Amino acid sequence: MIKIGVVGLGRIGKVHLFNIQHIISDAIVTAACSGSEKSLEYAKKHNVKGLFTSFDDMLSEGGIDAVIIASPTVLHFEHLKLAIAAGKHIFCEKPIDLSIENVKQIKNLLDANPVKFMVGFNRRYDPNVLKIKKELNEGKLGAPQSVKIISRDPGPPPMEFIKTSGGLFLDMAIHDFDLARYLMNSEITEVYSTASIFGDLPLETVEDVDTAVTILKFKNKGFATIENSRNSTYGYDQRIEVFGEKGLLSSQNKSDDSVYFANNSGLHGPKPVGFFIERYKESYINILDSFVQCLEQNNDSELTFQDGLKSLAISLAAEKSSKQNRTVLLSEII
Repeated sequence: MIKIGVVGLGRIGKVHLFNIQHIISDAIVTAACSGSEKSLEYAKKHNVKGLFTSFDDMLSEGGIDAVIIASPTVLHFEHLKLAIAAGKHIFCEKPIDLSIENVKQIKNLLDANPVKFMVGFNRRYDPNVLKIKKELNEGKLGAPQSVKIISRDPGPPPMEFIKTSGGLFLDMAIHDFDLARYLMNSEITEVYSTASIFGDLPLETVEDVDTAVTILKFKNKGFATIENSRNSTYGYDQRIEVFGEKGLLSSQNKSDDSVYFANNSGLHGPKPVGFFIERYKESYINILDSFVQCLEQNNDSELTFQDGLKSLAISLAAEKSSKQNRTVLLSEII
C-alpha cells in the first residue's frame, strides 16, 4: 500500500484525495496539508489521519512514500525542492512552474536524487484520447499530418486565480499543447499564436487574454491548430481531430445523455457535460492509478519531467508570439 500525502486541497487536490481514498485500491492518503481549516475538515471526513498546516511537517511526520502537489502554481517550486530533499516520490499538477529556469533547477535536483516524478497532464488518460493514441500506434491512420484541438471553457475563473495562474496559455492551453505533442508523436519547432479579450473581466490589467488560436509546427512537417476560449455559452467544448494519410480519428463532446428533441425549428440536444472535473472524471482516476503502479513496480512514469518542461516551453512561446505578433522558434525558449 503506497502512502501518499496531498498538499493543496482546492478543487483538484480534493479530487485526487477522493479518488485515492475511495477508488484506487493500492494507495491511501495518510496525510494532507492545507492552510484552510475547512479543507482539512474535508480530508478528515475522508479518513485522512495526518492533518498539517506546514508542508515541512507533513514531509517529516506524515509517514508518506509520495506526495501529490496540488498547491497553487506559485508554490510548486518550493514544494518540489522540499519534497525532493525529503526523498518523496512526486505527482505534480501542471505547470511544474511558470519559469523555465526554475523548472531546469528542479530537473537538476531530480537527476541527483532517486525520486520518481510524474506531471499531471490528465487528459492523456481520457478514454477517448487513449483510444485515439492506441489506433495511431497501430497505424490505422498512417502518418498523422495535422491535429485540431478545440478547448472552450463555459466561463473564466475568478480574477484572483488568474493573477497567479500564469494565464490562458500557461494554465489552460498547456493541456492542449501537451495533447498535440503526444498525439503527433513529434517535437514542436515553431509556434504562432494570436489572442484577444472578448469577455467582461479586466484581463488586460494582468496581461492575459480569454481567446486564442495557436498553430504548432512539428519536426515531422505536421501541424496542430489549437482553439481556446474561456467564454463558451453552450458549455464545456472539448473536441479533437487527428488527420492522416489514411483518414481521420476524432473525439467529440460528451453529454449527460444522447436524447434530442426535433421540431419545426430544428434539432435540440443537451449541452456538453459539466466542466473539467466532470468531463475528465475517468482521466483523473487513470492518471493516479498509473502513478501508483509505477511506484509499486519501480518503473519510470509514463508522463515524464521532460513532458512538463516541453509543454511549458510551448506555452511560453505561444504567449510570446501573441504579444510580439510573430512566429516564435521553440529554440528561443528552451
